[in-house]
Amino acid sequence: MSRHLILGSASPRRRELLSLITEDFTIKLADIDERALETDLETRNVPAIEVSEELASAKAHAVFEMLDQDSRVSSVVIGADTSVILDDVIYGKPESKEDAKRMLTNLSGRKHVVATGVSLVFEGGEKRFTDVSLVEFYPLDDYQKNVIERYIESGDPMDKAGAYGIQTGGALLVRGIEGDFLNVVGLPVARLARELSSVIF
Repeated sequence: MSRHLILGSASPRRRELLSLITEDFTIKLADIDERALETDLETRNVPAIEVSEELASAKAHAVFEMLDQDSRVSSVVIGADTSVILDDVIYGKPESKEDAKRMLTNLSGRKHVVATGVSLVFEGGEKRFTDVSLVEFYPLDDYQKNVIERYIESGDPMDKAGAYGIQTGGALLVRGIEGDFLNVVGLPVARLARELSSVIF
């Protein structure tokens, strides 16, 4: 008998991406303080590239602990977290338009890392991994500056790590990508499907 999938994320992008693997999943959220977790990881000097996987694991475990015993035996909880990293510094969701402009300006003309950590928690174990893509923005010329200004005014950057969505208006900032495009969107579905195949039965 196959295990039921539970996505521990409120992200509509992750819901849509997981549906590429299967429509048979539910969504359950745990009330955890991500900012406090991030601060703790920073205090412990956890490398930026590892932070998303640690947060994904914390989210998945928190949801798993909410389940009753029968549900634990029959379920796999998927936790995920995406980090935008430049010079070993994590660029989270912008706190203001000015913060978004700072991020997008800094990213311009550079390659940065997008790391999505994924955790699969089930009765008796956990599988976790981090998928990494490299994204390069166009140089900060007058055209790029105008794109940044228009994009910020659209409001789209404000709920996204690194202040951009590659699947929306942020695509106009991007010169190229190395790795899984969907990983940059928020969930590396091809690798996730492979990892799930070994734990859902």
